Amino acid sequence: MFNFRKILAVLLICPAIAGISQAQVFVIGTGFGTDCYNKTANAYASFLDAEQTCTRALREETMTAKNRAATYVNRGVLRMRAGKYEESLTDYADAIALNPDLAEAYLNKGSVYIYQRDFASALAPINKSLELGITDAHAAYYNRGIARENTGDINGAYDDYARALELKPDWDLAIMQLDRFEITPVD
Repeated sequence: MFNFRKILAVLLICPAIAGISQAQVFVIGTGFGTDCYNKTANAYASFLDAEQTCTRALREETMTAKNRAATYVNRGVLRMRAGKYEESLTDYADAIALNPDLAEAYLNKGSVYIYQRDFASALAPINKSLELGITDAHAAYYNRGIARENTGDINGAYDDYARALELKPDWDLAIMQLDRFEITPVD
């Protein structure tokens, strides 16, 4: 039996490319669910092995809808890392269908759109993650800043990067983004 204990969201950013982000949700439990979590959280050695472990957890373990949704998100993260964006979007959709209040699924969905450089599509799921009270709101604001900047909303992007830094002081990635802006008074 899968024993759900914790969901954790983490944001990883490729700082050299302002338009790329990756948010992740992990599940800690027992059995294949734990193995799925461990392989997702610990930068698995083999994508195929990690993905198969998550798939096996979904196929063979009895889980609550909440835990199954989180496991779909874990597999979606693995697939997102591997560039399997459509498959990861399917996993996030399955997670949301099981648990519509899983804020991390929406943030991850927005991250896929950012990877695909479909910044306009990234905004709605990221906004939804914030509405749902995502635990790592700094990650959502940072990702939304990326999406806003790349859709031409420069003021909104600046505000989001500043909010991310406010929520996570001394965060180098947010500082780096804010340092690119020059504030000028409006006449």
